[in-house]
Amino acid sequence: MAHAHSLKDRSRSLRRDATDAERELWQRLRNRQLAGAKFRRQMPIGHYIADFLCADARLIVELDGGQHSDAADAARTAWLEAQGFRVIRFWNNDVLTNIEGVLTRIAEALPR
Repeated sequence: MAHAHSLKDRSRSLRRDATDAERELWQRLRNRQLAGAKFRRQMPIGHYIADFLCADARLIVELDGGQHSDAADAARTAWLEAQGFRVIRFWNNDVLTNIEGVLTRIAEALPR
């Protein structure tokens, strides 16, 4: 049980200490603003924490800054996809400089 508790604490601290890009995207996803889809942020899934999750669509949106490693991201994506999720990734810079383009891509990934 300690593992689940620490993951919950970690997700809470990630929400509290969100990056500018995460805050910007959350302002546009919260309260079903995008295509009526309900998103939640920093949601534990297995031993990972998804940046943004639309559970109904089984869609995970991940934001990457410079600290991410391609190998770790690939392993994480493969595991999440094996659980039946679709994972789409954006660079923080894309969110900050082209939020409309990012929102369009997320909307296109949602079921119609």
